[in-house]
Amino acid sequence: MHKDAKIYIAGHRGMVGSAVWRALEKKGYTQLIGKTSASLDLRNQQAVLDFYKNEKPEVVIDAAARVGGILANKNFPYQFLMENMQIQNNLISGALEAGIEKFIFLGSSCIYPKLAPQPLKEEYLLTAPLEPTNEWYAIAKITGVKTCQAIRNQFQKDYVSLMPTNLYGSFDNFDLQTSHVLPAMLRKFHEAAASNAPVTLWGSGKPMREFLFVDDMAEAVVYALENKLPEYLYNVGSGKDITIRELAETIQKVTGHQGAIIWDAEKPDGTPRKLMDVSKMKEVGWSYRTELQEGIEKTYAWFLKNREEIKEVKL
Repeated sequence: MHKDAKIYIAGHRGMVGSAVWRALEKKGYTQLIGKTSASLDLRNQQAVLDFYKNEKPEVVIDAAARVGGILANKNFPYQFLMENMQIQNNLISGALEAGIEKFIFLGSSCIYPKLAPQPLKEEYLLTAPLEPTNEWYAIAKITGVKTCQAIRNQFQKDYVSLMPTNLYGSFDNFDLQTSHVLPAMLRKFHEAAASNAPVTLWGSGKPMREFLFVDDMAEAVVYALENKLPEYLYNVGSGKDITIRELAETIQKVTGHQGAIIWDAEKPDGTPRKLMDVSKMKEVGWSYRTELQEGIEKTYAWFLKNREEIKEVKL
C-alpha cells in the first residue's frame, strides 16, 4: 500500500478509529480522510454515496458503530440493531458501487455463540444461539461480516473482517451508564480512591474475559491494510483471559484504591467466558504487544490527563 493512498476511516474520532488514525500517521500515510457525524451521517445512504463519489477513497476502514455495554444493549435494542446495520450497509454497499477494492470491517467477539467452545474459533460463527444481553449488536455485526464475505466471494475484492476482543485505551467511553466493563471499573475505582469507599461491581466476578489495548488493535488494522489476508474473517486479541475479579483487583492496584470490593450477584454476569483463538492472525504474521497491566496504566494516565474533558455519553 503506497503512503499517499486515500484512506477513509469511518468513526475516526472513536476509540478504535482514532487509534487507527494515529497508527497510520506514525507509519507515514499522508492522505487520511475523516468525517464527523455532523458532516456525514452514515445512516443516510445517499450521503454516503455522494461522499464516495466526491472523495474517491481507495481504502475504507469501518470503525464506526453504535456501541455500549450490557445496560445500553438492554435498554436500546432497536437502535443497536438498526443503526449499526444502516451504518455498515451504507459503507459496504457504497464501497462496492464506487469500485473500492479494499475494505476492512471491524466487528466484535460477541458475534460468536454464548456457549461456543473456548477459545472461540472463526468457524464457530452461526453455530448456536447468541448471548441475549448483546444479541442486537451482534446480529448487526454478523450481517456486516457476511456481507463482506459475499462481496469477497462474488466480486473477488479484498474485503476482510477483523473481530477484536474486548478493547480498551485512550478515548474510551467512561460513562457509567453506557460503558464496557474495564473503563467503567476504572472510573469507579478512581472516584472511590480518594476516600477508599467500597466499590460495588456487577455479577459474581467469575466470568472470564480477554482484553486488548486499542493501540495493538490499530496495528492489526494496519497489518491487514498492508497485506492481503487469505481468509474473510480473523479474530484479533491477546489469546489470554482473566476473571472479572482479577481485572477488578488489577485496576484497584493501578488506581491506588484500598477499600472493599462488593460483588452484586443479583446483576447479570453475561457470557461465562470469551477467549479468542487468535492463531489465524499469528499464522499470517501479527500478534499483540501490550500486556494488560501496562495497558491499564496507559489508559489510566490518559483518563487522568483528560478527565475534565471526558464527555458523558448518553443514549
